[in-house]
Amino acid sequence: MHAAIEVHHVSKKYILTREGRFLTIRDKIGNLLKSPWGKLRSQKKYITTHEFWALKDIHFTARFGESLGLIGKNGAGKSTLLKILGGIIYPSVGKVKLECLPHALMDVGAGFHSDLTGRENIFLAGAIMGMKRTTIEKKVNEIIDFAEIGSFIDTQVKYYSSGMFVRLAFSVAVQSDPKILLIDEAFSMGDQGFQEKSLAKMTQIIKEGQRTVVSASHNLELVKRLCTRVLWLDQGKVVKDGRPEDVISAYLQSYN
Repeated sequence: MHAAIEVHHVSKKYILTREGRFLTIRDKIGNLLKSPWGKLRSQKKYITTHEFWALKDIHFTARFGESLGLIGKNGAGKSTLLKILGGIIYPSVGKVKLECLPHALMDVGAGFHSDLTGRENIFLAGAIMGMKRTTIEKKVNEIIDFAEIGSFIDTQVKYYSSGMFVRLAFSVAVQSDPKILLIDEAFSMGDQGFQEKSLAKMTQIIKEGQRTVVSASHNLELVKRLCTRVLWLDQGKVVKDGRPEDVISAYLQSYN
């Protein structure tokens, strides 16, 4: 199959700033002469900046029907890469090409409005994902059933528990039939029963072979179960790219 995602030598730079205060030697001597036991005064403010590269020359292609897992320590660049793929942030260097608009499940409930009901938020989130109203109307009952919200569907979501929130957000995302789906640790939320249900749905989506899933997770067993390919990131670079068993084994050996 042809490429769904093409990432060409992408790097992402942030400028970090730090504020502080210092005293010159002259200030210190002057303060001691004026008030030997007093607090040091006349502090001067300074600001320092330095570059931080969250991603460094990332280059890969993902085909339709491929499930790509991202693993690595905290700060490795997994979430940054997903945000670039989702169009939330832009690369400092390089470019990304996607065959279609991706659906992102990163900040759970992103696009939801707290004062709207669950049902109203289905239409809102669906519209944001590019679904037509007629399509949402056909799928709304399926979305509600999958989310297991019950009678709370017509309650404002600000009264939802975190579990209800994630169930509804995930249900909207997967029932919208995305061609490209981006997931950041979404399976770590919700109860065990819903996690298994979500995994079964994702397995079904992947087996259909027409969609591309890119997911970041620290749950290596889940990655092994869900993904057909894994990228191991460390300090913004791809350390290894290949079969889940091979990459995960190498990643675990790096701790020894």
